[in-house]
Amino acid sequence: MESGAALGLRERKKRATRAALGEAAVRLAVEHGAENVTVEMISEAAGVSPRTFFNYFTAHDDAFAMIDADLGPRVTRAVLAAPVTLSPLEALRTALAAELADIESQSEVWTLLPVVLDRSPRLLARVMAAQAGQEQELARAIAVRQGREVPDTTDVCGGRDTGLYAQLLAGVAGTAVRVSVGHWCSHPERPFAEVFHEVFDQLAAGLTAPLAPAGGDR
Repeated sequence: MESGAALGLRERKKRATRAALGEAAVRLAVEHGAENVTVEMISEAAGVSPRTFFNYFTAHDDAFAMIDADLGPRVTRAVLAAPVTLSPLEALRTALAAELADIESQSEVWTLLPVVLDRSPRLLARVMAAQAGQEQELARAIAVRQGREVPDTTDVCGGRDTGLYAQLLAGVAGTAVRVSVGHWCSHPERPFAEVFHEVFDQLAAGLTAPLAPAGGDR
């Protein structure tokens, strides 16, 4: 996956603008309440036009929830392009670590985001729906990587038959990211990458209970 210096100038600017809009929305929501914050207010705070806002977010609520519609496809491409020598879990770890490489530059907004979501059940539901959609995309990529044929049509439950393993791994990976972000927000003295890889190391070890508290459990 492209990240950091590997990203082209256009992509770096695109991500920076999306981040600025999301940060502005979250800060304004904490101050005024999400229901009182308009697209115009967010755009002005981020230094762009309201028209530009909708180049990055399909709906008003997506900015408060910091939903990146391109995230799922980017991670999917990275998982499919990962070396065949990597296990599905390691391919996911690598893809997600690259996606979260710049998270420490947004530490304040990730601390404020739970406050916004706690105050707005509507936004929380939007985040959960987006995460469910991203997990479905991940499950499909894992299944394809395993050589499984995934039907284009959805089943009676609205999903695709990606197989139990792919569904479980995608769900566990999503939970691992949420746990990593939550723990890091509570323990900002630790580098996020350290927390993230500790979580995935525990997954790779099969979540065997440690004999003594791990160094990160503080």
